[in-house]
Amino acid sequence: LVVPSSVESISTTKAAIGVLQAVGAYQDVEKAASSKKLRAGKGKMRNRRFVARKGPLVVYANDDGIQQAFRNLPGVELCQVDRLNLLQLAPGGHVGRFIIWTKAAFERLDSLYGSYTTPSTEKAGYTLPRQIMTNADLARVINSDAVQEKVNAAKPVPKYSAHKKNPLKNLGALVKLNPYALVLRRSELRAQAQRASKKAAILAKKRNPAHKAASRGFYLSLLEDEHVTPARAVELVAERAAAVALAKKEKMAARAAFMEAEAARRAASA
Repeated sequence: LVVPSSVESISTTKAAIGVLQAVGAYQDVEKAASSKKLRAGKGKMRNRRFVARKGPLVVYANDDGIQQAFRNLPGVELCQVDRLNLLQLAPGGHVGRFIIWTKAAFERLDSLYGSYTTPSTEKAGYTLPRQIMTNADLARVINSDAVQEKVNAAKPVPKYSAHKKNPLKNLGALVKLNPYALVLRRSELRAQAQRASKKAAILAKKRNPAHKAASRGFYLSLLEDEHVTPARAVELVAERAAAVALAKKEKMAARAAFMEAEAARRAASA
């Protein structure tokens, strides 16, 4: 919104309110005044007790009293055209703030920043940045038929996920962390093979029939008289076993004869 340059000579707040009401901008001032509320958090104790919404920004060329007239209106900020501030033009990064320009300030923009064809007269070698793309809708340009028929088809990206190996279970991962672990593993395998061969030799010696017979004879000689040799002790044990077997066989034969006689007696009495 551009207002006459005579607004810069206003020096009272009442006159400033009248100007805003005349251009229909006083509703924004009332909206900012009604939005004042207590700040949440510890900012209340740090000289930031209240928060309020932004109102219109007034940009002027010469301060003939306009600063004093508008400074007491809630939400209204003033800025000299030579000191335009991006934080005031787009507070919070949101473009589109309501700005009230005086005519002198608005006309000064051409000499201050120049145009697309004319460089600035107050800034050496400065021209307005020109957009490179005439069509800012980049998605529409990329998806257009003219572009899509020239580009290659999308290539599938192979999915790769690194497999973490456990050094306690994987020898290769352990060697990367400790190269000496390979030497230790080889020495352990050699010791294990030596222990296995030694154990096999001992078992083969113990399982030899002649050795087992000699061991049993020696055991039996300990049970017999101290003057009995191991071989004689084995013979004595064999003789006792034969005698026990013969006695058992005779007992079984006697029992069978008794059963037959008993069966014959019962048959005769019947």
